[in-house]
Amino acid sequence: QVKKQCDQKLLIRMKTKCVPCSLNLDTQCPAGYTKITNGTGTPDCRYNLEIKTYTLSFPGCRHRCVKEFEQPECCQGHWGPDCMGK
Repeated sequence: QVKKQCDQKLLIRMKTKCVPCSLNLDTQCPAGYTKITNGTGTPDCRYNLEIKTYTLSFPGCRHRCVKEFEQPECCQGHWGPDCMGK
């Protein structure tokens, strides 16, 4: 039995929105993603706060999330929707 389909595993990374670190404890990743940071997340961003005519920028935190995704792909020498070509 020759293997015709060689799916590629992809890791999709994303970060949640930057918010005050104290509010970031309960932040969840989007559906299907796994949170890979703990507690208040990573303090590597800034968020803006608008007060009347001023916009202030403060240091904030965000979480990192990953999702494993399998991309269908034919093995070498095979092609087509069913990977049958040779």
